[in-house]
Amino acid sequence: MGEPVISLRGVRAELGGRPVLRGIDLTVRRGEVVALLGANGSGKSTAVRAVIGQVPLAAGEIELFGTARHRFRDWARVGYVPQRTTAASGVPATVTEIVSAGRLARTRFGRFRKADRDAVQRALAGVGMADRAKDSAFALSGGQQQRVLIARALACEPELLIMDEPMAGVDLASQGVLADTLRDQVAAGSTVLLVLHELGPLEPLIDRAVVLRDGCVLHDGPPPKAVGQHALPGHDHVHPHDAAGAEPIRTGLLS
Repeated sequence: MGEPVISLRGVRAELGGRPVLRGIDLTVRRGEVVALLGANGSGKSTAVRAVIGQVPLAAGEIELFGTARHRFRDWARVGYVPQRTTAASGVPATVTEIVSAGRLARTRFGRFRKADRDAVQRALAGVGMADRAKDSAFALSGGQQQRVLIARALACEPELLIMDEPMAGVDLASQGVLADTLRDQVAAGSTVLLVLHELGPLEPLIDRAVVLRDGCVLHDGPPPKAVGQHALPGHDHVHPHDAAGAEPIRTGLLS
């Protein structure tokens, strides 16, 4: 087994005074692809947002690459694709400009060199958007915008990729592209933590499924055969415990 990349021990979190995570224990080891599954309100998105520091802990500990999260600073090792956002976010920007924002953590003083520009181009090519590099994000479909957001996360060449429902609202063609992109990342040795509504085309890549219910771990092991589109009643893509509205594009993971 590889060394732990993500470790949660006894993690509790509240949103609006309501318990959302009730003592989560979870370890994701290097090279693993772990899916977080569960019905609406089970705490999946809150768990990944806690990992990257967007949700404060009421109790427990989180470590990234063996370092306590509150002391962790090497965010260039982490790529994050948030849930239910758009690449445009009301700010005029080209596809290349948005994806380049994901590379800033790897640059020196924000200055792009050839290696940085090459990484951006590889990320765009990897999600099949190289031909739209100069286009405005406003001109893209929802599926294409999701590809751009994933390319932004890939541009920093992360060791750990965290994706919150990357297939939600994405057309079938883009789902296939995203599955291929993730397969390439896994083959290159990336560690992946995914929040998923259903396994879908990503199922062959999943090593473990962690099913949450009411903020507790219900299952941690091989993907249960029963989990699928109809196995989690009440699940949809709206998480009432998450902040309302789309999350804006940011130039850094936690900026």
